Amino acid sequence: MTISTYPSTLSLPQTNPGVATVLEYLIIKFPFIDAEVWRQRVSDGKVHYHDGTLVTAKSPFKAQQRICYYREVESEPRIPFEEKILFQDEHIVVAYKPHFLAVTPGGVFVNECLQHRLRKSMGLEDLQALHRLDRVTAGLVMFSINPETRHLYHHLFETRQIHKTYQAVASVNENENIVGQEWEVKNRIVQSDPRFRMQVTEGDANSHSVIRCLEQSNEKALFELHPVTGKTHQLRVHMQSLGWPILNDKYYPELQPFSADNYNAPLQLLAKSVEFIDPIANQTRSFQCSHNLLLA
Repeated sequence: MTISTYPSTLSLPQTNPGVATVLEYLIIKFPFIDAEVWRQRVSDGKVHYHDGTLVTAKSPFKAQQRICYYREVESEPRIPFEEKILFQDEHIVVAYKPHFLAVTPGGVFVNECLQHRLRKSMGLEDLQALHRLDRVTAGLVMFSINPETRHLYHHLFETRQIHKTYQAVASVNENENIVGQEWEVKNRIVQSDPRFRMQVTEGDANSHSVIRCLEQSNEKALFELHPVTGKTHQLRVHMQSLGWPILNDKYYPELQPFSADNYNAPLQLLAKSVEFIDPIANQTRSFQCSHNLLLA
């Protein structure tokens, strides 16, 4: 059994879904976790309020209470790739995340995530991811290490002042000559079925990317992607909408049957660089990882 060193936190919703206790809410909130597991966690003192007070089986549901719990999995895979720290000052850390490593805990991954690895290796318990990358995507991730200035960096993401560049590789037809061409993609992306997939639908655009072809071989092309907005799976969906789904994508254009990670065939999507004006230093910060996607 692997148990997270750090708690996950949730806020109880404003509208009561029809429960009397915090325990009842946790049971309906996480239907894939057996109810008896939650009862045992509460009994063992593994669920508490944000101030450290333990939640009991009879603790009443109250809107907006902050509840802390610790993720547990029976067996956690070890991701055999290493992260790299590119930059650190007293406010932020910028690190390279390899393919297959989650940014934060999720699913069967508790301690095998970039946030936990960095907290442990750097001794920074307050380190917190400022944004997300899909687990199967590699590239740069920014973290806050100073709670007092964290909101300033969150604001950069909220107001689209972080400029990101990605690389992607996709299959193309031999008779397509698209090097140097550029596409501006704007459409409406919503949840699909199952909910972790996204789809393009009618309506006002809520997503925006600029995509350009850099290189091309007989069967593949290398693209540079600039997301203007940050919708879930945006670049993967936008590449699919252009007719060039990203190589080794298990979600798009068709959802593939569940299978173990194939470390020899990672999703060909890389968060290559980030650039922004630092709200503390008031100077331009530009970071670029040394990794590149290749057509060979």
